[in-house]
Amino acid sequence: MRTVLVIDDNPAVGTALDLLLGLNEIRTRIAHTPAQGLAVLAREDVDLVIQDMNFTADTTSGAEGIALFHAIRERYADLPIILLTAWTNLETAVTLVKAGACDYLAKPWDDCKLVATVENLLELSQATREVARLREERRHRRKLLDARYDLRGLVFASAATERVVELACQVARADVPVLISGPNGAGKERIAQIIQANSAVKDGPFVIVNCGALPSELIEAELFGAEPGAYTGAPNRVREGRFESADGGTLFLDEIGNLSPEGQAKLLRVLESGQFERLGSSRTRKVKVRIISATNADIAAMIRDGRFREDLYYRLNVIELRLPPLAERREDIVPLAEHFLDGKAVLDAGARAALMAHGWPGNVRELANAIQRAVLLCRDGIITAQDLGLAGARGGSVRIAPEAEPDRGMIQAALNKARGVISQAAAELGLSRQALYRRMDKLGITVE
Repeated sequence: MRTVLVIDDNPAVGTALDLLLGLNEIRTRIAHTPAQGLAVLAREDVDLVIQDMNFTADTTSGAEGIALFHAIRERYADLPIILLTAWTNLETAVTLVKAGACDYLAKPWDDCKLVATVENLLELSQATREVARLREERRHRRKLLDARYDLRGLVFASAATERVVELACQVARADVPVLISGPNGAGKERIAQIIQANSAVKDGPFVIVNCGALPSELIEAELFGAEPGAYTGAPNRVREGRFESADGGTLFLDEIGNLSPEGQAKLLRVLESGQFERLGSSRTRKVKVRIISATNADIAAMIRDGRFREDLYYRLNVIELRLPPLAERREDIVPLAEHFLDGKAVLDAGARAALMAHGWPGNVRELANAIQRAVLLCRDGIITAQDLGLAGARGGSVRIAPEAEPDRGMIQAALNKARGVISQAAAELGLSRQALYRRMDKLGITVE
């Protein structure tokens, strides 16, 4: 049941709030001194605190309430607190709200307003706990992934990337073809390397073929090899094909959607039988190769248009992993940027905000290039937004996933977009105004 702790030296206040909140199915715990209130918090689960500002007779300074507020905030950083007093001091109210208090109500209070405030804050408190739980679950899953699998140093923080990595590790041991789809520069090759590193052929070769760069007249020689003089301009020695080079390992067919129709037909044959002949030779050869392919194209549309063989697609796509663009996994942006920096420089708040606001049409590859350029242009090892040289935000919203916690860059980006208007920035981040104030105070962020 939802629980509210009332800390007030006047027993009548506790009784009144107990009756009022009880009508809304909210349990009330009552303490008459700051020490009693902190003791209740230590032994019980409390969702919200309503605290008085003065506990000694004839005292109106609010110093006792300020001390209690900071004591609670130090121990329970995300616990919602409503300040309640008969002696309203606007300056004190503003200071404590900026420090994380959720509201400041004067006695006698308005029942409807108080109940509405409590209900809203209890809902927010529940959401905050859920975010914390999801974040802790994600940290735990990441530890398990790191312990069980070789992630090839992949840097990520988003749930979207985690899902792809986890599935890649699960299917790695199965000897079935995998198709990795996603935009250019998103990191498809790194996912392929993770599959190879955790497969039964992890000690074998990892051979990459850029299918879009294969001339149609040389596809057969490139994939399957050629005997000396097998075609015009052929070298006077045996040319080993990529399938032979990958024997006992993994063949990564990058941009498979760009393979010509002739190449598709030849590839289908070897995938069906595992056998091939070198160009200019009648000897049948057999290899054991794990096939991983990748594409940024809409293969289903290509099949409908007759540009890609449906039978080949089903041969390649036993398991499909879709890697989202960087714009759909924004929690990865700052960790990736710091990884690319490798200690050569640091990002200031403006640079982090610019990174989060950018649309990243070039994905991780564009991010790596932007960081490399910024390292060369920055002064004193501090990268600013100007050093990054990014265009205005093309991705629009900086709204975060429900299970994500906004970092300094996300908050600064939202504030910049809202031109310092706290309510607009909070809405952009999916937070309440008070929750945003708390995070700004914790991170030392101020608005001019």
